[in-house]
Parts: sequence; C-alpha cells; structure tokens
Amino acid sequence: MIRIVVENVLLFLLPSAMYIAYVLLTRRSSTAGTVINEAPLVWLFIAGALLVGATLIYYATINPGAPPGAVYTPPRMKDGRIEPGTLK
Repeated sequence: MIRIVVENVLLFLLPSAMYIAYVLLTRRSSTAGTVINEAPLVWLFIAGALLVGATLIYYATINPGAPPGAVYTPPRMKDGRIEPGTLK
C-alpha cells in the first residue's frame, strides 16, 4: 500500500520538479528558493492532480478486476511447487 501512495505522490510532484529543473537549467542566476517563490504553483498542482487522475484511470481500465461473485483460491503447494492464487 505504501508503494502506491509513494508512486502517486511522486506523480503529483513530477510537474513541479520538471518546472524547477527547467528554470534552474535555463536561468543562470536563479536559486531554488527564488524559482519556487516565482513558480505558478496552482497550475503545477493542477497538472500534478491531472497526471495522478489520468494514471489511476489508465490502471483501472487495463486491470478491471474479477467479475462480481468470483471465488478466490489462495496459493497452494502442488508437487513441491507453489501455484499462484486465482480468481474464478
């Protein structure tokens, strides 16, 4: 669960990080503090939220899950090998 939260937080912060890196590389006299103070934070936060939302929608469409009423069979040992769990 923590991995999912970390991935979403990093996706949310990605537009801001890219903007700050771009400004620091293009302006020679800028420091990180002045760049953050001058940054369009509202638009960067909106872009981050849209990126997270689009990612969640994408993953929901490629992995729709099991149909209602599916029965979960947990992993088990068979002939010395572990068979993965299944939904049927």
